[in-house]
Parts: sequence; C-alpha cells; structure tokens
Amino acid sequence: MRAESQMVAPVAGAAGTKNLVELLLHQARDASKVAATQKKNGQWQDVSWGYVLQEVKVLSAALVAQGVKPGDRVAIFSATTLQWMICDLAISAAHAITVPIYSSNTPDECRYILNHSESTLLFVDNDEKDAKQAGRLTRIRQRLGECPTVRKVIVFEGPVSGDREMALADLLAQGQAEEKAQPQAFEARAQAVKPDDTWGFIYTSGTTGDPKGVILTHGNWAYQAETTRAIGLMDPTDSVMLFLPLAHSFAQVVKAAWLGMGFRLIFAESVEKLLPNLMETKPSVLPAVPRVFEKVYNNVVANGSAAPGMKGKLFRWAFRLFDEYAEAKRKGTEFSSLGFSLAQKLVFKKVRKTLDEKLGGHMRLFVSGGAPLSPKIAYFFDLLGYKVLEGYGLTETSAPCNCNRPEKIKIGTVGQALPGTEVKIAADGEILVRGPCVMKGYYKNPSATAEVLEQDGWFHTGDIGELDAEGCLRITDRKKDIIVTAGGKNVAPQNLENTLKTYPLISQAMVYGDKRPYLVVLITVSEEAASKLLAEKGIQVGSYAELGKKPELRAAVQDVIAHVNAEQPPYGTLKKFEIMEADFSQETGELTPSLKVKRKFCSQKYAAIIDKLYEGKSAD
Repeated sequence: MRAESQMVAPVAGAAGTKNLVELLLHQARDASKVAATQKKNGQWQDVSWGYVLQEVKVLSAALVAQGVKPGDRVAIFSATTLQWMICDLAISAAHAITVPIYSSNTPDECRYILNHSESTLLFVDNDEKDAKQAGRLTRIRQRLGECPTVRKVIVFEGPVSGDREMALADLLAQGQAEEKAQPQAFEARAQAVKPDDTWGFIYTSGTTGDPKGVILTHGNWAYQAETTRAIGLMDPTDSVMLFLPLAHSFAQVVKAAWLGMGFRLIFAESVEKLLPNLMETKPSVLPAVPRVFEKVYNNVVANGSAAPGMKGKLFRWAFRLFDEYAEAKRKGTEFSSLGFSLAQKLVFKKVRKTLDEKLGGHMRLFVSGGAPLSPKIAYFFDLLGYKVLEGYGLTETSAPCNCNRPEKIKIGTVGQALPGTEVKIAADGEILVRGPCVMKGYYKNPSATAEVLEQDGWFHTGDIGELDAEGCLRITDRKKDIIVTAGGKNVAPQNLENTLKTYPLISQAMVYGDKRPYLVVLITVSEEAASKLLAEKGIQVGSYAELGKKPELRAAVQDVIAHVNAEQPPYGTLKKFEIMEADFSQETGELTPSLKVKRKFCSQKYAAIIDKLYEGKSAD
C-alpha cells in the first residue's frame, strides 16, 4: 500500500523564534564550555563558546565599520574551518547576507557567484595550492577585475596585495576598537534579525546550467536546529566531526545543530586527513556523503580479499555469504545459515574491531546525505552494528526534509518526514515538500522560483519516489535524469551507477542511453584497486591513462558489468562501456562539490566517446 502524503507532528516552536546569532548567545551563557576543536601548529586545541562569541562580536563590529549595511552580501571562499563559522556568524550579526563559495570552485564559477549576488566583501582563507588548482587567493585575483561590486578581499592568512585586499588581522584591529566604543551594539543588531530574514544564498552546484542562488532564512536553520535534536540525529553530549564543505546545505545543518545543541564540533584538517583525524579526536558522530561509506566498504573488501592464504580465503567466503544476505534483505526475505553465523564470528566481528580502531573507538552513529546511499553498503554497516541514518533533502529544503531515526532505521528509504514538514507524491511520482524547511525562492530568478514553488507552499523537488505505509520515503531517481530508451522503456541511471560503485574496482560511473537503442556507461576505475589487480597478473602500469588500455582490466570491468546486468531486466542492462583516461573530479568539471556526476557536462564533454559506443551494429 502506498501512502499519498505524510506529515510528522511538528516540534513545539518548530517555525523558530530565534536567529542563528541568538542561538550563539544562548550557548555562550556557559562561556567556558568547549565549543569546537581544531588543529593549530600540529596540535589539537579546544575553543570555548566564550571565545567564539567574542571573535564574532569583534568581526561583526569590523564589518559594520567597513560600511556593511543590512542586506549587503558578503561572500566566503574557504575550506571548512572554525574561522569560516566565525565569519558567517559575524555577517549575520551585521544583518548582512552570507554567500558561501565552494573551496573547489574555479575562477569562472567564483566570478559568476560574486557578480550574481553582487557581493560587497569577500573572505578568502589563503593561497595554498588546492588539489589540481591554484590557491584560492590566486583564483580570485584572476577574476577580481571582472567583479566590480567587490570592494575588499579579506585574507585570513598570508600576504596581501593592492588596494582591494586586506589582512584579516587588520580588519579585526578595527573591530576591536569599534566593539570597545559600542559594546551594546552587537546584541541590539542580533535581536533585530527576524526568523524570516535572509541568512544567505547557497548556489546550487548545478548538474545542468548556471547555478541558482537559493534564498535561505534564519528561520530555516532555526527549524533544522530544533528538529535535529528532536529526532535524535545529534545530542548535546556528542562530539561531531565536520569535513563537509560549508557551501553545502548538509554542512550548514550541522552548523545549525551545533548552535542549537552546543555539542563539541571537531574540524577535520581536510578530506585527505579525515581518517587520522578520526583516530586522534574520537568523535561520536560523523556526517558524510555516500562516497565516504563507499570507500570504507571498498577498502575493506579490497584489503580482505587480497589477504594471503587461509585468511584471504576465509574473507572471500564470508563476503560471498554477505552478498547473499544483502540480496535477501533487498528482497525483503530472511537470510540465515550456520555458515553465515560462523562468518559473523570469524570475519565480520574482526572487521568491526578494525574499523572501530580506525574511527577512534567512540562512533555512535553516521549520518548520510547529499546523494543516495547504496542499500548494499547500508546493510554492510548495519551488519557490523553501526547506525547509518540516511536522510534526504535539497538545498531548496535547507537540506533534510526526511531522515531515518536512530530507533527506526529502514534501509532503502530515507525515513519519515521531519516534524512539521509535509511530504506527498504527485500524480507523476514527483516528491513534493512543504514546511519550515523550504526556501524563500531563487535570488533574482522569479521564473525559476515559480516553476518549483507553488503559491500554497508546495515545493517540487524534481525527484521521483514513493511513500510506504509507514510514511517512509523511497527515492527512485531524479525526474530529469530518467532515461527513456528508443524502445520507450524508463531506466533510473542512479540505481545502476550506485550498484556499480559497490565494486572496489569502480570509482565513478555515468550511464547514458536517452532516446538510444541501448544503455552504455562511462567508467572510471580506482587506481589503487586496478593497479593491484594488474600487479597480481605481473603487469606494471606507469600512469592512470594506461590502465584502461590493458585487456586484463577491461575483462575485470566486463565481469563487474555482467554481475550488475544479471539483476536487471533486458532493457536495463549495460551493453557497452568505456574506461576513461582520467578519474572524474570537481577540478575537471565532471563532479559537483557533493561528488555527484554532472550528466549534461559529461554528455557534452565526452560526446565523441559516447557516439562511438553506438557505432556499427546495434547491441543485442
């Protein structure tokens, strides 16, 4: 039986009577309590709520002294740090509007956001090289001449250059004088901010077209702060590790929950250092995107399967049984056997112990969001005894509108609606959402707003799904991503892609086939797993580009696709594939900052490769 709509009773005061700065003031009443932990000069250091408040006060006064007026836009281009949070809260306390920019954004993307938002000031953290890109300050300097509204670029660290750049230390010196002269001004400004006032514009990473500036309010985030506590997503005693980009709404929910509950927030040094940071700081909650869970799972499988002798044989036997277990779970049937019970004791218990050590030993739960989590991977963590709460939402719904609860995890669904939020399924299967989480609209884009936001408050998500009898939501695909083959069959590409990525050999996948006679897929491989596979066959490869040319690797990828195809109807099978010469990345444009494949971009960039897969005789 499919329920047509679902709403959980609202939390008292869920619409929110506070803004984010008032939440900070509330937490800072216990000024000595630890608010955050960050690494400085090679050492982890705790920071109190009193310190955070004082830093926000000084910086807010400095912004006002710099001429920032209510409603002005101030952008932040930085990695995820405590200083990012302080800047954001100071902007709110100046009654201005925050414009986050992803730390991975290109110079052209930065220019677009700065000009579209008409930002007057820009915070930049430093000029350290970032992956394959130049430092953020260099990227800004490359386009600053084309951003006329930006009066000043304020640099956290390192030397500045020219009249339009200013060191954060110099700005703070101004703020200290201003704060000393008018000590009461901060709270007066904070109290003037109403729940319906705009907190900021989050620019959607956009799998197609230019990004849109989503207008989110203080009330949106106050609501999220209240509901995350109400459903037990986090609690005041937790230590939460944050590595997610603060230009993403998922990270902003963590920030709102931190301000609402006052737990200790730990800032990871970087994504690359996440694992050692977890071991060093021992958090109890880790919010993460599915890619993190995929990597953990694939590393366990790859390392265990490669173990020598009896240990490797035992591991491979146990995971063959796990495959049967996960498939039975997916079909809603029970799976138990003496062998599987033995595998749990001999193998999975040890896997849990190893992961506990790597995760710091205090992990209470994980929160998964930003993209769909493969049920098979969810079953793996569940089997080990970990709680993974998968949620669902969009930037336009200030992140979660649905989420599994710690006491009720229904794998394969994203749980029930948050308290006070309504969810229903339209006649064409589209998920509609209404409630305190929904955005005001798109900045300077009333036509796009009207396309997705009805006058009675219902927001059209663009996702396809269904509600079960318990009100749990199951996402089946993006409305615009659904492939309609030349034979008129509908195929959900994300399901195929997520299944492919449960195999350690596969890094990324993009399924294609709209209005075509059959489905094809662009594959990128895990360099580590592919190199190990070839090395076992006595083949040494010097570069990633050479990997895909090896027939042994193509055969291994073909085996993976054959396994996936075995579970699909004939029209949903992948007929041909191509191994790409480089992995997909944000820097080269194939992935959004939340690590989702940009379908339109990839389809255009690799059109020649895709067309070649359809040349000659049609696939059977």
